[in-house]
Amino acid sequence: MKRRDFVLGLGGAAATAWPLATRAQRPALPVVGFLRSTPHGPYNNNLLAATGHGLKEAGFVEGQNVAIDYRAADNRVDRLPALVADLIHRPVAVIVADNVSAIAAKAATASVPIVFTTGGDPVRAGLVASLNRPGANVTGVSFFSGELGSKQLELLRQLAPKATLVAMLMNPSTPTGEGERKDVEAAAQTIGQQLIVLQATSDRDIEGAFATMAQRGAGALLVGGSAFLSSRTELIAGLAARHAPPAMYFNREAVVTGGLISYGASLTEAYRQAGVYAGRILKGEKPADLPVMRSTKFELVLNLKTAKAFGLEVPDKLLALADEVIE
Repeated sequence: MKRRDFVLGLGGAAATAWPLATRAQRPALPVVGFLRSTPHGPYNNNLLAATGHGLKEAGFVEGQNVAIDYRAADNRVDRLPALVADLIHRPVAVIVADNVSAIAAKAATASVPIVFTTGGDPVRAGLVASLNRPGANVTGVSFFSGELGSKQLELLRQLAPKATLVAMLMNPSTPTGEGERKDVEAAAQTIGQQLIVLQATSDRDIEGAFATMAQRGAGALLVGGSAFLSSRTELIAGLAARHAPPAMYFNREAVVTGGLISYGASLTEAYRQAGVYAGRILKGEKPADLPVMRSTKFELVLNLKTAKAFGLEVPDKLLALADEVIE
């Protein structure tokens, strides 16, 4: 269901009797388009709520002085151009979007402000000219999910030190995927860790990847950072529990839903920051004048219940480093 602002109907007779001058004095609320490439659901709703918190910090409350129009592409990138066109036609005052959605939005408009959230390098993705001087109509937040692979591999090995073969699950369609793969491969080579890289752009691919892991005897799994994979964390965590490879994720939400461990920037914090920027733009600031923000809040989250189910002993050193422990 689309999340849209609405006006409460007054009924035919009352509406007719309402003075035209009075109705003309009620200005339409500015609209923030919230666009995600992933499906509707709890994960997107959490990020939408975080954006709302940021807007509130900037002085905008949904339903009072701003409206939010929520669109989701259900992991079908081919749907994004039509969703963007619909938002522009509405029209919206600013679009808040994930990486893939922001690229589609930038291709469609040079005038509507766009605030992105991305795990990669927005300059390399072509979203901005530079981090300090974005230029044009685009700015946003980078949370570095594509640059943490080596650290994630190191932490995963502490939980699964006997794993002779580690699998990496990645989405090749994401702009950050290739850089993340190279980072993990370089780290694995440096420490002499055998690694297999498995690609997934659909649920069937994910299921096939777990079958390959079982066939090859992979002793641990590193789940790459991408909007698609983050939207399928319940599926991945369930398959990991069934096939028993300890798995590292980049987002806290995966551990809350039963995953073992995650390390990465706080996505809710990134979307809160995006909401603040959207609010500042609604007040009249230009995206070109707002430097790309870089996430500074990184979280190590452990699920001890899942560790116990895997029969894993969590090192005291890792427990001491954890920002959050789920029991």
